[in-house]
Amino acid sequence: MVAVSVPSKLTPGASAGKTAFDLKCAVCHGKNGEGQNGVAPPLIHKIYEPSHHGDESFQRAVKIGVRSHHWKFGDMAPIEGLTRADVSSIIVYIRELQRANGIN
Repeated sequence: MVAVSVPSKLTPGASAGKTAFDLKCAVCHGKNGEGQNGVAPPLIHKIYEPSHHGDESFQRAVKIGVRSHHWKFGDMAPIEGLTRADVSSIIVYIRELQRANGIN
């Protein structure tokens, strides 16, 4: 849905987050968080900048799901098999991609 510039090298924390993201998130949010039409929104988007969707919002979305409110993709169900630490590493990855794409 959106073009995502990927840094040539990720930090170790972001690399760990990418692994978890690829296993649990990419199926809906697309490779590198660019989103998928009709499936899930892009996470590399101004709507998900830290000042609007803080890190805890990602933790809560994974743990309890989230009602659709910015996009018309439907609700997100909770995601099983991820710990808070896993989600924290995913957030590091997402935030690193966001910064690489001018989202601070």
